[in-house]
Amino acid sequence: MPAEAALCIWDAMTQSFVHAIVQAQPRKVIHVIRVVDDVLTLAEVHELAERMRQHALSRYGNQAADVVVVQGGSKETLRLFGDPHSVTRVRAAMFNATVSWTPIELE
Repeated sequence: MPAEAALCIWDAMTQSFVHAIVQAQPRKVIHVIRVVDDVLTLAEVHELAERMRQHALSRYGNQAADVVVVQGGSKETLRLFGDPHSVTRVRAAMFNATVSWTPIELE
């Protein structure tokens, strides 16, 4: 593994995240990961989404988890990454204050 990749993984492990689930359809959910007090690069966002997919597979048995990564502290700086349909659903849920965040540790 290149040194840059190892550094990227180490940085992501020292950051803190919170997790929420947004109902997309009756039997489908969107896993939402919010980055707390930090800004990630696009590569780190993709790595975080993949780590969440692995977590969803091991914990919930979700084979192809839909993941949205949220970062930013205010409406002006808020950025959402993921499938456009999922991002729209998550943005609406956040706007309506129906998202309940819980701390999560991703390996």
